[in-house]
Amino acid sequence: MVAAGPDDVLAGAFEEQRGRLVAVAYRMLGSRADAEDAVQEAWLRLARQDAAEIGNLGGWLTTVVGRICVDVLRSRQARPEESYEERLPEITVAEDGGGASLEDDSLLAESVGLALLVVLDTLGPAERLAFVLHDMFGVPFAEIGPVVGKSADATKTLASRARRKVRGTYRPADERRRQREVVDAFLAAAREGDFEGLVRILDPGVTWRSYTARGVVVRVGAEEVAARVRHGARASVTARPALVNGEAGLVTWNRAGKLLGIMSCTVVDGRITEMLSVSDPSRLATMTLPSHPG
Repeated sequence: MVAAGPDDVLAGAFEEQRGRLVAVAYRMLGSRADAEDAVQEAWLRLARQDAAEIGNLGGWLTTVVGRICVDVLRSRQARPEESYEERLPEITVAEDGGGASLEDDSLLAESVGLALLVVLDTLGPAERLAFVLHDMFGVPFAEIGPVVGKSADATKTLASRARRKVRGTYRPADERRRQREVVDAFLAAAREGDFEGLVRILDPGVTWRSYTARGVVVRVGAEEVAARVRHGARASVTARPALVNGEAGLVTWNRAGKLLGIMSCTVVDGRITEMLSVSDPSRLATMTLPSHPG
């Protein structure tokens, strides 16, 4: 048996860190592909280093990935691409039986809710890094400061400012249950074609963003959304409860068992304020989805 060389040992140590590094980068960049690219760049930088001079490999890699992500975010600000509203965020879909328990929190923590992605996208690069590394991954402010070129106290202020903006996007188990009840009521009203019932459940300023094969369709207002939902209720579909990026949602199939799409709903004060749906087959093909209930 041939003993592993230094390069093999270093590669193995890096692979042990990869999952956590991708999680950090994903929460920074909001894109799985961009996160993987950032982590790969960190590996290339590591390969050019004398590993013997690195005392804490995990800390070193976290710092490097953080710096790469900050550079990417600053580049986005300098050369804006398509707006967040037009960019479909990474979507994670999991089964939801409607009775989420406290034991589910560890699973849900791995999914970044759409509401949180939207808020994180409004933070400055330094704010976002301070919040993600400290609040989500427990990195001390003294270690985050050098990444953004600030003192530990100044970095703590950045995280505090970000925390105020983010507050309210996390949903404890009891709130998720209430959210599911609202979405179930929405689905029942839709199946019955109950226009007034739909309007009562929808916030007056509700926004429904739908990603179709023809492009993005945006509908605004309770009556407009309710009218469209009631029209679609004429089709015979099977719907299964799901958690879509941590929000109560649905996966739907037609009578023949063909996947039609997914939908997530953001609920605030007992009403649906945001809806996101995906029916584009090419987008659906990239997702891991619950199986047909039949």
